Amino acid sequence: MIFERIAPEQHDTLDGVPEPSETPRLIGHSQAANMLAAAYRAGKLPHALILAGPLGIGKATLAFHLAHHLLKYPDFKAAPDTLAVPDPSSSLFRQIATGAHPSMLHLTRPANDKTKSFKTVLTVDEIRKVNRFLAMTSHDGSYRVVIVDPADDMNTNAANALLKNLEEPPARTLFILIVHAPGSLLPTIRSRCQMVRLTPLAADELMAVLEGIEPPPPDDPAARTALAERAGGSARNAILLTQYGGLEIAGALDALVAAQKPDIAGAHRLAEAVAGRDQAIQFDIFNRRALDLLSEAASEAALAGDLAKAKTLSEAWHEALNTISEAETYNLDKKQHALTMIDRLKSALRM
Repeated sequence: MIFERIAPEQHDTLDGVPEPSETPRLIGHSQAANMLAAAYRAGKLPHALILAGPLGIGKATLAFHLAHHLLKYPDFKAAPDTLAVPDPSSSLFRQIATGAHPSMLHLTRPANDKTKSFKTVLTVDEIRKVNRFLAMTSHDGSYRVVIVDPADDMNTNAANALLKNLEEPPARTLFILIVHAPGSLLPTIRSRCQMVRLTPLAADELMAVLEGIEPPPPDDPAARTALAERAGGSARNAILLTQYGGLEIAGALDALVAAQKPDIAGAHRLAEAVAGRDQAIQFDIFNRRALDLLSEAASEAALAGDLAKAKTLSEAWHEALNTISEAETYNLDKKQHALTMIDRLKSALRM
């Protein structure tokens, strides 16, 4: 089946994979979806929600399904007990997916005209769109929905601007913040939102998501099990692992870090593989795996009672995160970044 994209391209768009706004089927998270539908039907939906959980598990898809439900049933008393299933042939679905619905505002990283890509943060200029959006009267008296996706990407100015909107929102307004790491948000923002924590997808749910994407997941049961374990319940991780060389990149980095002797040639091969002009996704996979290695090691040290080692590894994780941010922000040499990251990982993990 040929997939036709109708949603605007985002900073994290994957070829052949629908955006959350154009995904008609919500897989997983039924408990959270039912809770939100019931709250709306009872007239008790809060003005702001945080949908929190790991990257790629369907948080934004749930957000758009909830927005669709509110806009389809502006009278909450007449709304069904479960979230409405979007009809891809309907005008409502297409308006939401294309970003053309007057009662919907989706905020994410904006385009960067200088680099012809996307900015590395969700800027204050994007958040300021909320004021103009809320100044307009809803065309049919329905809810107005603002989705911030992900709120983790806001810089300080953007976060402070959003906080002002959350303090005194107009009636029948819903803010939905997609958040990968709630600790990254200002405490004052968290205190003004109801937190809904979403869990990673189960193995069967993960495979159900992948079945709708080309190419489908492997047929071999053992391969499926291995993929599910490595993906950690994240459909995005699974797609990156199978379609963008993620398994090979992670495996190569793991081997380099674990090797007793430095493998200079291997390090250069991996760095070149993730540093090409058209390898932005592979570069991201490399960086995420580097952070995961440090995070996993820190957790193991903490569980073992070695708090000093855990603290050192945690600091190394933050330093690595800053290095990655600088590489992306200032468009630094990606190959040199990868080589430096490999050396840092070897030093940090051999303590």
